[in-house]
Amino acid sequence: MSENMNLETIRVEVVLAMRERQELVELEIAAGSTVAEAITLSNIAEQFENFEPDLAKVGIFGRKTSPDQVLREGDRVELYRPLIADPKEVRRQRAKKQSET
Repeated sequence: MSENMNLETIRVEVVLAMRERQELVELEIAAGSTVAEAITLSNIAEQFENFEPDLAKVGIFGRKTSPDQVLREGDRVELYRPLIADPKEVRRQRAKKQSET
């Protein structure tokens, strides 16, 4: 039996959501692959002009994780984009505005 036939694979998704559009890439990768490897293999960042992935801002199913996290079957890797505004500050401003009316 050849080595390729012994290679176990898993299916994962890599997603990136920008304001104007979202992309999802389905991959079949070697078991034991990491978040960073899946992102690289997906080429998802190249589909967005001027987007540089920050491997410190990635997650799996909405939970922040490290780029060296080993993936499991069915995981959804998420690349997080920089926030335009601090959510806490936006809430403060909204509450202040409502109290003024």
